[in-house]
Amino acid sequence: MTATETRGSTTPLNRAGRQQLGPPLLAPAIAYGVCMLASVALSISAPRNTDSASKILDYTRAHVGLTEFVGFLQVAAAIPLAIWAATIYRRQRQLGVTAPGSAIGVAGGVLAAGAMTLLGVFTWASAAGATAFDPAVAALVANLSFSTGTAAFVPALGLLIAGLAVPGYFMKFAPRPFVWFALFVAAVSLVACFAMIAPALDFTLPIGRFGGLIAILVFSVTLPKDRSALRR
Repeated sequence: MTATETRGSTTPLNRAGRQQLGPPLLAPAIAYGVCMLASVALSISAPRNTDSASKILDYTRAHVGLTEFVGFLQVAAAIPLAIWAATIYRRQRQLGVTAPGSAIGVAGGVLAAGAMTLLGVFTWASAAGATAFDPAVAALVANLSFSTGTAAFVPALGLLIAGLAVPGYFMKFAPRPFVWFALFVAAVSLVACFAMIAPALDFTLPIGRFGGLIAILVFSVTLPKDRSALRR
């Protein structure tokens, strides 16, 4: 085989290797952040699940369109989050990460995206059935929304961040101070699951949610594309 034939036969493989890196990490990260932050901002005045059932139902009936839109944003946020988790898993494999951390991370990303999807569905359903619900049903849906959107979503997001931070510590994917920050966010996020039985731990929920978003954005910028970039 001649040198020309060899080059011709390997070029498609090289092109395929470049394509396997997946989409730019920052694009789905920003899309997730925008949809998630918008849904939080639009829900700032909504009653908590611990408020009276009648207050929850009255608010939903008075803000049907807004509540439906918030539900849409929550479902929309889940899609780029799942894309980001799958892409980051592929990127870690490209960098030579073979430890279980990368698989744990993508599992956490899938669980987090699923919890965010359920949150959006429950939020939308609370508005769609507001005129037919009685206060007890409205309170039940509010509790379902809380449990999926906080106590289920945040720990799953913590798994995703841990699956990046632990390999990042050993392989130096990111600056060491940021890796310690990501490990802290992951640990707090995992503790957040106990907020379901210990309301005193509610403070862990925003730390995990917003700290996790910061970690996702920073990893999107700092994670090398391949092993040569990692060595440099």
